[in-house]
Amino acid sequence: MHMSSTQHPARVRFAPSPTGHLHVGSIRSGLFNWLWARHTDGTFVLRIEDTDRGRLVEGAIDQINDSLEALGIAPDEGPRQGGKYGPYLQSERLDIYREHARKLLETGALYRCWCTPDRLTALREAAQKAGVAFKYDRHCLKPENQLTTTDPHVLRFRIPETPEVIAWEDAVRGHMEFKISELDDFVAIKSDEYPTYHFANVVDDHLMEITDVLRADEWLPSTPKHLLLFSAFGWQEPKYAHLPPVQGPDGKKKLSKRDGAQSVGEYIAEGYLPEALMSFLASLGWNDGTTQEVYSPDELVKKFTLDRIQKSPAQFDKERLTWINGKLIREMPLEELLRRCEGFWPSEAAKFEADYKKAVLALVQERLKFLSELPELTEFFFTVPSHEDGLLQTEATSERYNSPTFSECLTKAHQILESSDFSLEDLEARLRGLAETMSIKPGTLFSAIRIAITGKKAAPGIFETLHVIGKKSSLERLDLASKR
Repeated sequence: MHMSSTQHPARVRFAPSPTGHLHVGSIRSGLFNWLWARHTDGTFVLRIEDTDRGRLVEGAIDQINDSLEALGIAPDEGPRQGGKYGPYLQSERLDIYREHARKLLETGALYRCWCTPDRLTALREAAQKAGVAFKYDRHCLKPENQLTTTDPHVLRFRIPETPEVIAWEDAVRGHMEFKISELDDFVAIKSDEYPTYHFANVVDDHLMEITDVLRADEWLPSTPKHLLLFSAFGWQEPKYAHLPPVQGPDGKKKLSKRDGAQSVGEYIAEGYLPEALMSFLASLGWNDGTTQEVYSPDELVKKFTLDRIQKSPAQFDKERLTWINGKLIREMPLEELLRRCEGFWPSEAAKFEADYKKAVLALVQERLKFLSELPELTEFFFTVPSHEDGLLQTEATSERYNSPTFSECLTKAHQILESSDFSLEDLEARLRGLAETMSIKPGTLFSAIRIAITGKKAAPGIFETLHVIGKKSSLERLDLASKR
Protein backbone atom coordinates (compact mmCIF):
# COMPACT_ATOMS: atom_id res chain seq x y z
CA MET A 1 0.00 0.00 0.00
CA HIS A 2 1.01 3.58 -0.54
CA MET A 3 2.35 5.17 2.64
CA SER A 4 0.19 7.88 4.15
CA SER A 5 1.56 11.26 3.09
CA THR A 6 0.88 13.04 6.34
CA GLN A 7 3.73 11.26 8.12
CA HIS A 8 6.17 11.22 5.22
CA PRO A 9 7.86 13.99 3.26
CA ALA A 10 5.96 14.28 -0.03
CA ARG A 11 7.77 14.58 -3.35
CA VAL A 12 5.40 16.58 -5.56
CA ARG A 13 5.72 18.10 -9.00
CA PHE A 14 4.25 21.00 -10.93
CA ALA A 15 4.43 20.07 -14.60
CA PRO A 16 3.18 22.86 -16.90
CA SER A 17 3.55 22.91 -20.69
CA PRO A 18 5.38 25.97 -22.08
CA THR A 19 2.60 26.62 -24.60
CA GLY A 20 1.81 30.17 -23.51
CA HIS A 21 1.94 32.47 -20.56
CA LEU A 22 1.05 30.89 -17.25
CA HIS A 23 -1.77 32.84 -15.62
CA VAL A 24 -2.61 32.93 -11.92
CA GLY A 25 -5.41 30.35 -12.25
CA SER A 26 -2.91 27.78 -13.58
CA ILE A 27 -0.22 28.63 -11.04
CA ARG A 28 -2.70 27.80 -8.26
CA SER A 29 -1.80 24.10 -8.90
CA GLY A 30 1.86 25.01 -8.43
CA LEU A 31 1.04 26.74 -5.14
CA PHE A 32 -0.94 23.75 -3.79
CA ASN A 33 1.99 21.46 -4.65
CA TRP A 34 4.46 23.81 -2.95
CA LEU A 35 2.26 24.07 0.17
CA TRP A 36 1.94 20.29 0.43
CA ALA A 37 5.70 19.85 0.00
CA ARG A 38 6.39 22.44 2.73
CA HIS A 39 3.69 21.08 5.03
CA THR A 40 5.24 17.59 4.92
CA ASP A 41 8.89 18.81 4.88
CA GLY A 42 9.06 17.37 1.38
CA THR A 43 10.33 18.44 -2.05
CA PHE A 44 8.70 20.60 -4.74
CA VAL A 45 9.81 19.69 -8.27
CA LEU A 46 9.26 21.74 -11.43
CA ARG A 47 9.12 19.63 -14.59
CA ILE A 48 8.53 21.17 -17.99
CA GLU A 49 6.32 19.05 -20.26
CA ASP A 50 7.55 20.33 -23.62
CA THR A 51 6.94 17.30 -25.82
CA ASP A 52 4.14 18.98 -27.80
CA ARG A 53 6.66 20.62 -30.13
CA GLY A 54 4.07 22.32 -32.34
CA ARG A 55 2.68 24.46 -29.52
CA LEU A 56 5.86 25.71 -27.82
CA VAL A 57 6.00 29.43 -27.11
CA GLU A 58 9.27 31.34 -27.05
CA GLY A 59 10.19 32.52 -23.54
CA ALA A 60 7.42 30.53 -21.82
CA ILE A 61 9.84 28.41 -19.74
CA ASP A 62 11.50 31.52 -18.31
CA GLN A 63 8.10 33.01 -17.57
CA ILE A 64 7.06 29.87 -15.65
CA ASN A 65 10.26 29.99 -13.57
CA ASP A 66 9.99 33.74 -13.00
CA SER A 67 6.34 33.45 -11.92
CA LEU A 68 7.11 30.78 -9.31
CA GLU A 69 10.03 32.81 -7.97
CA ALA A 70 8.00 36.04 -7.87
CA LEU A 71 5.25 34.31 -5.91
CA GLY A 72 7.84 33.03 -3.44
CA ILE A 73 7.42 29.35 -4.35
CA ALA A 74 10.64 28.62 -6.26
CA PRO A 75 11.06 24.87 -6.83
CA ASP A 76 13.62 22.77 -4.93
CA GLU A 77 14.48 20.92 -8.15
CA GLY A 78 13.89 21.99 -11.73
CA PRO A 79 15.52 23.25 -14.94
CA ARG A 80 17.03 26.29 -13.15
CA GLN A 81 17.86 24.58 -9.85
CA GLY A 82 19.05 21.23 -11.17
CA GLY A 83 18.74 18.14 -8.97
CA LYS A 84 19.63 14.48 -9.03
CA TYR A 85 16.46 13.41 -10.85
CA GLY A 86 17.03 15.55 -13.97
CA PRO A 87 16.94 16.51 -16.70
CA TYR A 88 13.72 18.38 -15.84
CA LEU A 89 12.78 19.22 -19.45
CA GLN A 90 10.97 16.32 -21.08
CA SER A 91 12.53 17.15 -24.47
CA GLU A 92 15.91 16.23 -22.91
CA ARG A 93 14.63 12.85 -21.69
CA LEU A 94 13.79 11.22 -25.05
CA ASP A 95 16.32 8.37 -24.62
CA ILE A 96 14.73 7.51 -21.29
CA TYR A 97 11.26 7.25 -22.91
CA ARG A 98 12.61 5.17 -25.83
CA GLU A 99 14.24 2.73 -23.41
CA HIS A 100 11.01 2.35 -21.43
CA ALA A 101 8.88 2.03 -24.57
CA ARG A 102 11.18 -0.80 -25.72
CA LYS A 103 10.47 -2.68 -22.48
CA LEU A 104 6.70 -2.45 -22.98
CA LEU A 105 7.00 -3.43 -26.66
CA GLU A 106 8.74 -6.61 -25.52
CA THR A 107 5.97 -7.48 -23.04
CA GLY A 108 3.25 -6.70 -25.61
CA ALA A 109 1.80 -3.83 -23.55
CA LEU A 110 2.70 -1.52 -26.48
CA TYR A 111 2.24 -2.34 -30.17
CA ARG A 112 3.09 -0.62 -33.46
CA CYS A 113 0.31 1.11 -35.39
CA TRP A 114 0.78 2.24 -39.01
CA CYS A 115 -2.74 3.66 -39.55
CA THR A 116 -2.77 6.92 -41.50
CA PRO A 117 -4.44 10.08 -40.13
CA ASP A 118 -7.03 9.70 -42.92
CA ARG A 119 -8.01 6.19 -41.80
CA LEU A 120 -8.32 7.34 -38.18
CA THR A 121 -10.41 10.37 -39.17
CA ALA A 122 -12.79 8.11 -41.12
CA LEU A 123 -13.15 5.81 -38.08
CA ARG A 124 -13.84 8.83 -35.82
CA GLU A 125 -16.48 10.18 -38.17
CA ALA A 126 -18.17 6.77 -38.41
CA ALA A 127 -18.26 6.50 -34.59
CA GLN A 128 -19.73 9.99 -34.36
CA LYS A 129 -22.46 9.12 -36.89
CA ALA A 130 -23.29 5.96 -34.98
CA GLY A 131 -23.40 8.01 -31.77
CA VAL A 132 -20.76 5.90 -29.99
CA ALA A 133 -17.42 6.83 -28.43
CA PHE A 134 -14.46 6.35 -30.77
CA LYS A 135 -12.22 3.38 -30.00
CA TYR A 136 -9.29 2.27 -32.13
CA ASP A 137 -10.21 -1.03 -33.86
CA ARG A 138 -6.79 -2.72 -33.36
CA HIS A 139 -6.41 -2.99 -37.14
CA CYS A 140 -2.59 -3.08 -36.84
CA LEU A 141 -2.57 -6.00 -34.40
CA LYS A 142 -3.58 -8.29 -37.29
CA PRO A 143 -0.41 -9.71 -38.92
CA GLU A 144 -1.74 -9.08 -42.44
CA ASN A 145 -2.01 -5.30 -41.76
CA GLN A 146 1.52 -4.84 -40.39
CA LEU A 147 4.21 -2.95 -42.29
CA THR A 148 7.96 -2.78 -41.57
CA THR A 149 9.37 -1.15 -38.44
CA THR A 150 10.97 1.57 -40.60
CA ASP A 151 7.61 2.73 -42.01
CA PRO A 152 6.18 5.72 -40.07
CA HIS A 153 4.19 4.44 -37.09
CA VAL A 154 3.11 5.22 -33.55
CA LEU A 155 3.24 2.99 -30.48
CA ARG A 156 -0.14 2.31 -28.89
CA PHE A 157 -0.85 1.05 -25.38
CA ARG A 158 -2.95 -2.09 -25.37
CA ILE A 159 -5.75 -1.70 -22.82
CA PRO A 160 -5.96 -5.02 -20.90
CA GLU A 161 -9.24 -6.98 -20.79
CA THR A 162 -9.14 -7.30 -17.01
CA PRO A 163 -9.96 -6.04 -14.45
CA GLU A 164 -13.39 -4.77 -15.54
CA VAL A 165 -13.08 -1.64 -13.44
CA ILE A 166 -10.09 0.53 -12.59
CA ALA A 167 -10.47 2.31 -9.25
CA TRP A 168 -8.47 4.52 -6.93
CA GLU A 169 -8.94 6.62 -3.80
CA ASP A 170 -8.53 10.26 -4.77
CA ALA A 171 -7.38 12.52 -1.93
CA VAL A 172 -9.95 15.16 -2.99
CA ARG A 173 -12.63 13.22 -4.87
CA GLY A 174 -12.75 10.10 -2.74
CA HIS A 175 -13.44 6.73 -4.41
CA MET A 176 -13.20 6.94 -8.21
CA GLU A 177 -13.77 4.22 -10.77
CA PHE A 178 -13.85 3.84 -14.56
CA LYS A 179 -14.92 0.90 -16.72
CA ILE A 180 -11.99 -0.58 -18.63
CA SER A 181 -14.33 -1.18 -21.60
CA GLU A 182 -14.64 2.60 -22.07
CA LEU A 183 -10.90 3.11 -22.59
CA ASP A 184 -9.22 3.29 -25.97
CA ASP A 185 -5.78 1.96 -27.02
CA PHE A 186 -4.14 5.36 -26.71
CA VAL A 187 -0.93 6.49 -28.43
CA ALA A 188 2.09 6.31 -26.10
CA ILE A 189 4.86 7.29 -28.55
CA LYS A 190 4.10 9.53 -31.55
CA SER A 191 5.53 8.99 -35.04
CA ASP A 192 8.18 11.69 -34.40
CA GLU A 193 9.37 9.43 -31.52
CA TYR A 194 8.23 11.96 -28.93
CA PRO A 195 6.14 10.50 -26.11
CA THR A 196 2.56 11.62 -25.50
CA TYR A 197 1.70 13.36 -22.24
CA HIS A 198 0.35 10.11 -20.74
CA PHE A 199 3.47 8.04 -21.32
CA ALA A 200 6.07 10.68 -20.40
CA ASN A 201 4.29 11.77 -17.25
CA VAL A 202 4.03 8.22 -15.87
CA VAL A 203 7.68 7.39 -16.63
CA ASP A 204 8.81 10.68 -15.09
CA ASP A 205 6.60 10.43 -12.01
CA HIS A 206 8.13 7.03 -11.32
CA LEU A 207 11.76 7.91 -12.04
CA MET A 208 11.51 11.21 -10.12
CA GLU A 209 10.00 9.27 -7.19
CA ILE A 210 6.89 11.47 -7.04
CA THR A 211 4.71 10.36 -4.11
CA ASP A 212 1.68 12.65 -4.54
CA VAL A 213 0.26 14.03 -7.79
CA LEU A 214 -1.80 17.21 -7.21
CA ARG A 215 -3.19 18.33 -10.57
CA ALA A 216 -6.20 19.98 -12.18
CA ASP A 217 -9.33 17.85 -12.30
CA GLU A 218 -9.38 18.03 -16.11
CA TRP A 219 -6.88 15.11 -15.84
CA LEU A 220 -9.41 12.88 -14.05
CA PRO A 221 -10.41 10.97 -17.24
CA SER A 222 -6.70 10.32 -17.98
CA THR A 223 -5.97 8.82 -14.56
CA PRO A 224 -7.14 5.28 -15.51
CA LYS A 225 -4.68 5.29 -18.43
CA HIS A 226 -1.89 6.38 -16.10
CA LEU A 227 -2.76 3.71 -13.53
CA LEU A 228 -2.72 1.04 -16.27
CA LEU A 229 0.71 2.23 -17.42
CA PHE A 230 2.05 2.06 -13.84
CA SER A 231 0.66 -1.45 -13.63
CA ALA A 232 2.15 -2.50 -17.01
CA PHE A 233 5.58 -1.42 -15.76
CA GLY A 234 5.02 -3.14 -12.41
CA TRP A 235 5.45 0.15 -10.54
CA GLN A 236 3.73 1.56 -7.43
CA GLU A 237 1.42 4.43 -8.45
CA PRO A 238 1.49 7.77 -6.57
CA LYS A 239 -1.39 9.14 -4.53
CA TYR A 240 -3.67 11.35 -6.68
CA ALA A 241 -5.41 14.58 -5.67
CA HIS A 242 -7.47 16.27 -8.38
CA LEU A 243 -7.94 20.00 -7.76
CA PRO A 244 -11.18 21.89 -8.53
CA PRO A 245 -11.18 24.20 -11.57
CA VAL A 246 -10.83 27.98 -11.24
CA GLN A 247 -13.69 29.83 -12.92
CA GLY A 248 -14.53 33.48 -13.58
CA PRO A 249 -16.29 35.52 -10.87
CA ASP A 250 -19.73 34.75 -12.37
CA GLY A 251 -19.11 31.00 -12.10
CA LYS A 252 -18.73 30.76 -15.89
CA LYS A 253 -16.58 27.98 -17.19
CA LYS A 254 -13.25 29.49 -18.13
CA LEU A 255 -11.29 32.16 -16.30
CA SER A 256 -10.58 34.88 -18.90
CA LYS A 257 -8.19 37.81 -19.16
CA ARG A 258 -11.09 40.13 -18.39
CA ASP A 259 -11.72 38.34 -15.08
CA GLY A 260 -8.09 38.78 -14.05
CA ALA A 261 -6.35 35.83 -15.73
CA GLN A 262 -3.03 37.66 -15.83
CA SER A 263 0.39 36.27 -15.02
CA VAL A 264 1.93 36.61 -11.56
CA GLY A 265 4.47 39.01 -13.09
CA GLU A 266 1.71 41.30 -14.38
CA TYR A 267 0.06 41.39 -10.95
CA ILE A 268 3.36 42.18 -9.24
CA ALA A 269 4.06 44.93 -11.78
CA GLU A 270 0.66 46.42 -10.84
CA GLY A 271 1.80 46.47 -7.23
CA TYR A 272 0.10 43.39 -5.79
CA LEU A 273 2.13 41.83 -2.97
CA PRO A 274 3.30 38.23 -3.47
CA GLU A 275 1.84 37.27 -0.07
CA ALA A 276 -1.55 38.77 -1.05
CA LEU A 277 -1.53 36.71 -4.24
CA MET A 278 -0.51 33.63 -2.27
CA SER A 279 -3.26 34.05 0.32
CA PHE A 280 -5.86 34.71 -2.39
CA LEU A 281 -4.79 31.79 -4.64
CA ALA A 282 -4.74 29.38 -1.69
CA SER A 283 -8.39 30.24 -1.03
CA LEU A 284 -9.33 29.14 -4.56
CA GLY A 285 -10.41 25.61 -3.70
CA TRP A 286 -9.06 25.31 -0.15
CA ASN A 287 -10.02 26.58 3.29
CA ASP A 288 -9.08 25.58 6.83
CA GLY A 289 -12.71 25.38 7.99
CA THR A 290 -12.59 28.74 9.82
CA THR A 291 -13.77 32.21 8.77
CA GLN A 292 -10.21 33.53 8.47
CA GLU A 293 -9.86 35.64 5.30
CA VAL A 294 -6.13 36.33 4.99
CA TYR A 295 -3.22 34.00 5.73
CA SER A 296 0.51 34.58 5.92
CA PRO A 297 2.68 32.12 3.93
CA ASP A 298 3.75 30.45 7.22
CA GLU A 299 0.14 29.99 8.32
CA LEU A 300 -0.75 28.46 4.96
CA VAL A 301 2.10 25.95 5.18
CA LYS A 302 1.05 24.97 8.69
CA LYS A 303 -2.67 24.59 7.92
CA PHE A 304 -2.61 23.17 4.37
CA THR A 305 -3.89 19.58 4.14
CA LEU A 306 -5.35 17.65 1.22
CA ASP A 307 -8.59 16.81 3.05
CA ARG A 308 -9.49 20.54 3.15
CA ILE A 309 -9.36 20.91 -0.65
CA GLN A 310 -12.89 21.40 -1.99
CA LYS A 311 -14.49 19.46 -4.82
CA SER A 312 -16.56 22.32 -6.22
CA PRO A 313 -15.17 24.91 -8.67
CA ALA A 314 -13.48 27.98 -7.21
CA GLN A 315 -14.47 31.49 -8.28
CA PHE A 316 -11.78 33.98 -9.15
CA ASP A 317 -12.74 37.42 -7.86
CA LYS A 318 -10.18 40.13 -8.54
CA GLU A 319 -11.96 42.55 -6.20
CA ARG A 320 -11.33 40.15 -3.34
CA LEU A 321 -7.64 39.97 -4.26
CA THR A 322 -7.50 43.79 -4.25
CA TRP A 323 -9.20 43.86 -0.83
CA ILE A 324 -6.65 41.38 0.61
CA ASN A 325 -3.82 43.41 -0.93
CA GLY A 326 -5.09 46.68 0.59
CA LYS A 327 -5.48 45.02 4.00
CA LEU A 328 -1.87 43.74 3.92
CA ILE A 329 -0.58 47.17 2.79
CA ARG A 330 -2.40 48.89 5.68
CA GLU A 331 -1.04 46.41 8.22
CA MET A 332 2.54 46.48 6.95
CA PRO A 333 5.21 48.28 9.01
CA LEU A 334 6.07 51.58 7.29
CA GLU A 335 9.78 50.69 6.85
CA GLU A 336 8.85 47.45 5.09
CA LEU A 337 6.24 49.19 2.90
CA LEU A 338 8.82 51.82 1.92
CA ARG A 339 11.13 49.03 0.75
CA ARG A 340 8.33 47.41 -1.28
CA CYS A 341 7.41 50.74 -2.93
CA GLU A 342 10.78 51.07 -4.63
CA GLY A 343 10.16 51.27 -8.35
CA PHE A 344 6.56 52.48 -7.92
CA TRP A 345 7.13 56.16 -7.01
CA PRO A 346 6.54 58.95 -9.56
CA SER A 347 9.80 59.63 -11.42
CA GLU A 348 10.30 63.05 -9.74
CA ALA A 349 10.52 61.31 -6.35
CA ALA A 350 14.07 60.21 -7.18
CA LYS A 351 15.38 63.65 -6.18
CA PHE A 352 13.97 63.37 -2.63
CA GLU A 353 15.37 61.79 0.53
CA ALA A 354 14.06 58.48 1.88
CA ASP A 355 12.77 60.23 5.05
CA TYR A 356 10.59 62.57 2.99
CA LYS A 357 9.20 59.62 0.99
CA LYS A 358 8.51 57.77 4.23
CA ALA A 359 6.53 60.77 5.57
CA VAL A 360 4.54 60.89 2.30
CA LEU A 361 3.90 57.15 2.43
CA ALA A 362 2.57 57.43 6.01
CA LEU A 363 -0.11 59.80 4.69
CA VAL A 364 -1.32 57.55 1.84
CA GLN A 365 -0.82 54.08 3.38
CA GLU A 366 -4.50 53.89 4.45
CA ARG A 367 -5.72 54.62 0.90
CA LEU A 368 -3.29 52.48 -1.08
CA LYS A 369 -4.92 49.36 -2.57
CA PHE A 370 -1.99 48.39 -4.78
CA LEU A 371 1.45 49.94 -5.19
CA SER A 372 1.01 51.23 -8.74
CA GLU A 373 -1.54 53.75 -7.37
CA LEU A 374 1.38 55.51 -5.66
CA PRO A 375 2.14 58.08 -8.43
CA GLU A 376 -1.48 59.19 -8.67
CA LEU A 377 -1.81 59.52 -4.88
CA THR A 378 1.53 61.22 -4.20
CA GLU A 379 2.60 63.08 -7.33
CA PHE A 380 1.92 66.57 -5.83
CA PHE A 381 4.35 65.89 -2.98
CA PHE A 382 7.17 65.86 -5.53
CA THR A 383 6.05 68.37 -8.19
CA VAL A 384 4.27 71.70 -7.93
CA PRO A 385 0.83 71.36 -9.57
CA SER A 386 0.60 73.25 -12.87
CA HIS A 387 -3.18 73.90 -12.48
CA GLU A 388 -3.66 73.40 -16.19
CA ASP A 389 -6.67 71.08 -15.83
CA GLY A 390 -9.10 73.93 -15.06
CA LEU A 391 -9.96 72.70 -11.54
CA LEU A 392 -8.57 75.89 -9.94
CA GLN A 393 -10.64 78.13 -12.24
CA THR A 394 -13.81 76.07 -11.75
CA GLU A 395 -13.51 76.22 -7.98
CA ALA A 396 -12.58 79.90 -7.93
CA THR A 397 -15.80 80.77 -9.77
CA SER A 398 -18.07 78.50 -7.70
CA GLU A 399 -20.76 80.13 -5.53
CA ARG A 400 -19.07 78.91 -2.34
CA TYR A 401 -16.43 81.56 -2.85
CA ASN A 402 -18.32 84.84 -3.41
CA SER A 403 -17.57 86.31 0.00
CA PRO A 404 -14.71 85.89 0.81
CA THR A 405 -13.43 85.06 -2.67
CA PHE A 406 -11.25 82.09 -3.47
CA SER A 407 -8.32 84.44 -4.04
CA GLU A 408 -8.83 86.10 -0.62
CA CYS A 409 -8.78 82.68 1.05
CA LEU A 410 -5.36 81.96 -0.50
CA THR A 411 -3.89 85.40 0.26
CA LYS A 412 -5.07 85.32 3.90
CA ALA A 413 -3.81 81.74 4.33
CA HIS A 414 -0.42 82.82 2.96
CA GLN A 415 -0.25 85.75 5.41
CA ILE A 416 -1.16 83.70 8.45
CA LEU A 417 1.16 80.78 7.58
CA GLU A 418 4.22 83.00 7.07
CA SER A 419 4.84 83.07 10.81
CA SER A 420 3.86 79.39 11.43
CA ASP A 421 6.41 76.79 12.52
CA PHE A 422 4.42 74.27 10.38
CA SER A 423 3.86 71.83 13.24
CA LEU A 424 0.51 70.02 12.96
CA GLU A 425 -0.85 71.75 16.09
CA ASP A 426 0.14 75.23 14.92
CA LEU A 427 -1.19 74.70 11.38
CA GLU A 428 -4.54 73.51 12.71
CA ALA A 429 -4.87 76.34 15.26
CA ARG A 430 -4.02 79.04 12.71
CA LEU A 431 -6.23 77.74 9.88
CA ARG A 432 -9.25 77.05 12.10
CA GLY A 433 -8.79 80.52 13.61
CA LEU A 434 -8.60 82.05 10.13
CA ALA A 435 -11.87 80.39 9.08
CA GLU A 436 -13.57 81.89 12.13
CA THR A 437 -12.15 85.37 11.47
CA MET A 438 -13.25 85.22 7.84
CA SER A 439 -16.70 83.80 8.78
CA ILE A 440 -16.27 80.89 6.36
CA LYS A 441 -16.83 77.18 6.97
CA PRO A 442 -13.51 75.47 7.81
CA GLY A 443 -14.20 72.85 5.07
CA THR A 444 -14.60 75.57 2.43
CA LEU A 445 -11.34 77.30 3.42
CA PHE A 446 -9.42 74.00 3.61
CA SER A 447 -10.78 72.96 0.22
CA ALA A 448 -9.39 76.14 -1.42
CA ILE A 449 -5.98 75.58 0.21
CA ARG A 450 -6.00 71.89 -0.76
CA ILE A 451 -6.64 72.64 -4.44
CA ALA A 452 -3.95 75.34 -4.44
CA ILE A 453 -1.36 73.09 -2.78
CA THR A 454 -2.12 69.71 -4.41
CA GLY A 455 -4.10 70.46 -7.57
CA LYS A 456 -6.61 67.81 -6.43
CA LYS A 457 -9.99 67.77 -4.72
CA ALA A 458 -9.11 64.70 -2.68
CA ALA A 459 -5.83 64.41 -0.82
CA PRO A 460 -4.64 63.40 2.66
CA GLY A 461 -5.58 65.68 5.59
CA ILE A 462 -4.74 69.34 4.86
CA PHE A 463 -2.62 69.88 8.03
CA GLU A 464 -0.63 66.69 7.42
CA THR A 465 -0.13 67.58 3.75
CA LEU A 466 1.14 71.10 4.53
CA HIS A 467 3.34 69.73 7.32
CA VAL A 468 5.04 67.18 4.99
CA ILE A 469 5.37 69.53 2.00
CA GLY A 470 6.94 72.08 4.34
CA LYS A 471 6.80 75.83 4.77
CA LYS A 472 8.86 77.03 1.80
CA SER A 473 7.10 74.96 -0.87
CA SER A 474 3.62 75.45 0.67
CA LEU A 475 3.93 79.26 0.65
CA GLU A 476 5.27 79.26 -2.92
CA ARG A 477 2.32 77.10 -4.04
CA LEU A 478 -0.24 79.38 -2.38
CA ASP A 479 1.40 82.36 -4.05
CA LEU A 480 1.45 80.70 -7.46
CA ALA A 481 -2.19 79.63 -7.22
CA SER A 482 -3.48 83.06 -6.17
CA LYS A 483 -1.62 84.59 -9.15
CA ARG A 484 -3.24 82.08 -11.51
